[in-house]
Amino acid sequence: MSWLLLLLLCLVLYPLSRANCPKLCSCKSDDRVTCEGREVDHFPKGFSRGSRKLIIKYTILSIIPSGAFSGLRNVTSIWLLQNDILENIEENTFVNLPSLNEIIIDKAQLLVHIDQHAFGNLPHLRYMTITNTGIRFFPDITNIHSEDFLLLDISRTGITALPIHGLKSIKKLIAQSTNNLKKLPPLTNFVELREASMTYSSHCCAFENENAKKKKEFLWSPVCNRFYGKNYVFSNTSSEAEWEIGSTHSKKSMEMNSALPQQYGFLESEAWFDSNEDEPFFDYGLCSNIVDVICNPKADDFNPCEDIVGKDILRVIIWLMNILAIIGNVVVLIVLLTSRYKLTVPRFLMCNLAFSDFCMGLYLLLIASVDIQTKGQYYNYAIDWQTGAGCASAGFFTVFASELSVYTLTTITLERWHTITYAMQLDKKLHLRHAIVIMCGGWAFSFIVAILPLLGISNYKKVSICLPMDINSPVSQAYIIFILLLNVIAFLIICLCYIKIYLTVRNPNFISTNGDTKIAKRMAVLIFTDFICMSPISFFAISAALKVPFITVSSSKILLVLFYPINSCANPFLYAFFTKTFRRDFYILLSRFGYCEMKAQLYRTETTSSIQNSNVRNGALASASQVGQGTVYTELLVATNRQQCRAHNLNSEESHQTLTGIYAVN
Repeated sequence: MSWLLLLLLCLVLYPLSRANCPKLCSCKSDDRVTCEGREVDHFPKGFSRGSRKLIIKYTILSIIPSGAFSGLRNVTSIWLLQNDILENIEENTFVNLPSLNEIIIDKAQLLVHIDQHAFGNLPHLRYMTITNTGIRFFPDITNIHSEDFLLLDISRTGITALPIHGLKSIKKLIAQSTNNLKKLPPLTNFVELREASMTYSSHCCAFENENAKKKKEFLWSPVCNRFYGKNYVFSNTSSEAEWEIGSTHSKKSMEMNSALPQQYGFLESEAWFDSNEDEPFFDYGLCSNIVDVICNPKADDFNPCEDIVGKDILRVIIWLMNILAIIGNVVVLIVLLTSRYKLTVPRFLMCNLAFSDFCMGLYLLLIASVDIQTKGQYYNYAIDWQTGAGCASAGFFTVFASELSVYTLTTITLERWHTITYAMQLDKKLHLRHAIVIMCGGWAFSFIVAILPLLGISNYKKVSICLPMDINSPVSQAYIIFILLLNVIAFLIICLCYIKIYLTVRNPNFISTNGDTKIAKRMAVLIFTDFICMSPISFFAISAALKVPFITVSSSKILLVLFYPINSCANPFLYAFFTKTFRRDFYILLSRFGYCEMKAQLYRTETTSSIQNSNVRNGALASASQVGQGTVYTELLVATNRQQCRAHNLNSEESHQTLTGIYAVN
């Protein structure tokens, strides 16, 4: 009879249980409800209040409506999986669910909106996973009120920022392949965080810096270091604390490692460490809560956990360098381009060199400015800076400037060598039109080399100082090695030319003018100063390009600040400010505005006198040549020289070069 009653009870309850299972969903005996399939085109209704786990997957739902899960006080897990056309989760969707401890929303690429008030009053929520979705703005989670919130996973989403509040109880944060998340909220919000898995290593630098800050605070904390007794002298050096007992006590010391406070537990059992009131006392219970945050990915060699420039002394130097480079080269360009004297080949080349050095100054200014703005918080700006237009511009400026500078220096050296070597062959003289064509080629070459990283051959994003250091592909590696070897070849050409110039000037059969010799010496100082400064950079850069680096990026910043830009600062002084010709042009320019008129007039008088002396010498040469051999040819040279002197209008440097040929003939 009893078995008949049991059978009757099952027959009565079975339809009731089926009646509580929503249409198009399947209900299991363990209170699990699964709604799946493309037949599910609207949100199911009529969930049993006893349901504990809800799985909604492979549906064509576009909206999860407000109050969709209301009344399900026993539900512990809600999974929304691979709902391909889901676009919106409305307000009050996950609200007043006291037993809910897990929410998973995954593989909904069209999901772009979760209402700010979608989550609320979830006191036992432990795991929230919102992955593989298109949402950009994370909803408000301050009203969840869960003390057990352990994990937040927002991997592979378009989220741009984490909420400022509501993260204090999170133990683990996962944000892998979340490329738009470039800034973190204040780290003080992550009170309980123990582990983080991020997209960018710069975010891990934030936690590493915070770890170091906590260690320092622990080391110096008066709460964690309390002293009793008058006979103790406390001395501290970086990570070591030592207490020395006076003459009435034996000396004792102990080393403290603030990274792992729990290691100090053994001290309690040491025989020599007792509870004497004269001994120092440490509150281990209070200070043992300091735990490092374990974060991945770790900072690599290219992006260490430091600011762009790094050290304060380098900040001061880089500001001095960029100010000198910009102001000095702007002055040179203004004076040379506004001079009333003819634009000769040397002047033209020096204008190009000044412009390239000016571009280098702009690069340094960009780097220094961003470093000041991001000091102490570069981890929050690293991605925007290195992947943005700012770093791309800085990288373009520095590569363009350095290559144009090397090209111009090589051209200047070849021009000096050609002028001195072929001084008596006026038909081989380099004219301004030739120099313009040559420098057009230099500009084109420098522009192409600087723009290639913007087109995918290497890139400027690899390091914070925006240099093309990406050598992951063979093409990128070949690009870097090509540039560096080209610079080395240019240096060797310059060395060879100046050796030839030196031998020519030292030749007793060669009669040179004083002007050419001085110019050669001045150019030699200029060129060798430039390349002596560049040689350390070339050496370490070539070794790094061959994947055998001898120094780190942190150390290379010293080269960047001390050696790389020093040429741009020194060049205006070496080839301009220290030369008499430039000072003449400078004072004449100032005299136009009513300044230094006496000085300008003095330089005008000296220049006029110099040209008159040159004309007298030319006449004397003509008279002498009529008596000796080669009279006709010499007269032609003298006539040519006089015409050039009149045309050049006070250009004594050009006159000296022509006179060199006349002296050689006679």
